[in-house]
Amino acid sequence: MVSSTLPAEKSRKAERDFARLWNTVLPRSLFGRAVMIIVTPLILLQVIATWVFYDDHWDTVTRQLAYGVGGDIGAVIEMMQMAKGPEEYPRIFQIAHDKMLIDAELLPGAVLPNEPILAQQMSMDQKLSNALNARVQRPFLIDSRSLKNLVEIYVQLPDGVLRVIAPRKRLFSSTTYVFILWMVGTSLVLFGAATFFMRAQMHPIQRLALAADAFGKGHDVPDFELKGAEEVRQAGAAFNLMRARIQRQIQQRTEMLAGVSHDLRTPLTRMKLELAMMPESAEVNELRADVAEMAKMVEGYLAFARGESTAKPEPVDLAQLLREVANGAARAGQPVELKVEGPMPVSIRPDAIRRCLDNLIANARRHARRVTIAADYVGAAIEIAVDDDGPGIPEDMREEVFRPFFRLENSRNRETGGIGLGLTIARDVMRSHGGELMLDRSPMGGLRALLRLPV
Repeated sequence: MVSSTLPAEKSRKAERDFARLWNTVLPRSLFGRAVMIIVTPLILLQVIATWVFYDDHWDTVTRQLAYGVGGDIGAVIEMMQMAKGPEEYPRIFQIAHDKMLIDAELLPGAVLPNEPILAQQMSMDQKLSNALNARVQRPFLIDSRSLKNLVEIYVQLPDGVLRVIAPRKRLFSSTTYVFILWMVGTSLVLFGAATFFMRAQMHPIQRLALAADAFGKGHDVPDFELKGAEEVRQAGAAFNLMRARIQRQIQQRTEMLAGVSHDLRTPLTRMKLELAMMPESAEVNELRADVAEMAKMVEGYLAFARGESTAKPEPVDLAQLLREVANGAARAGQPVELKVEGPMPVSIRPDAIRRCLDNLIANARRHARRVTIAADYVGAAIEIAVDDDGPGIPEDMREEVFRPFFRLENSRNRETGGIGLGLTIARDVMRSHGGELMLDRSPMGGLRALLRLPV
């Protein structure tokens, strides 16, 4: 059993490693991946076409040109051998110049150096060397670098060395450059056109992402205009439908809460009046406490349900808002240490954020003696840390405390344990802004409430 599972685990690990490597190589954006899908076949096509061209056409043409020059040199040597004497050499060289486009001269008594026939410099030299071996069959030397656009060929003869100067164009086909320029040029044009049209296709997706992000941060987003490909239109229609459903749900909840507020507050007020007219007694005092507790619970529930405020986000200096919250806590007898520098402009619903911070400070002051607030930019967000030196919350209970009406303290005293909605309202407010509220251990030894607010 072990022997059969080990290969399977190794195979899965290899697949995971390959997937991780593949995701690292691929561009992260959809536009980059789409461009890569277009460019990769284009590059492969160019490589294959170039390979075929060089391996077949260019190689064949260069070989034929080299054999033509070699044959012309061989013909000049044959005519020199058939001549009656050296006095006829100038006429032969003139014919070579006029008809073969090569310049030739005899260097009497010269001898080629005792070196290899050819210092391999380029493919053209090799083709010309093969042609001279086949057509001339004499010792020779090729110099394709000393003269610009010219190639020097030295052939050993019995009475000297024949020096031949041939234009490079007789050995090299310019169609090579033309082919490469046309291939690269058309590829760049096609790549530019594909990039332009692909960017146009990506624009509706980017607009949809921006609309979803704005709606997640609580901004008012009008109906998303359906543009682009059919799939993008379907995604846009689904977003519009989702937005309408969420807004309808929020509106229905607000209307329901208005009815609950009217229905519950009226009998509670009547009960308070009736208790106020009753004579003082222990039973009456207990009933008054129960009614006050019920009223407080109703207000807490309404505050929680109104977490998705209908107020519009507005530009606010978050640093100034934090100072106002800290000053308000100090006036209420709950001093808070504030650590914030410089302005922090952000678009938020200030009343909702203030209520969120008030709840966190109230929770901290209920269980701790010292509370600090620090705010700073972290990436594309502002992080606000509310720390205290209290007993904290056990790690396995840090998600449970966000449940509505959940209280760590089981006593009925709402002054010590609250009604169990403070953290729920705070997280509800942060998520309505597209942010998050997390709990962790504080460096001060107590609890840290970390608010992450996107900017």
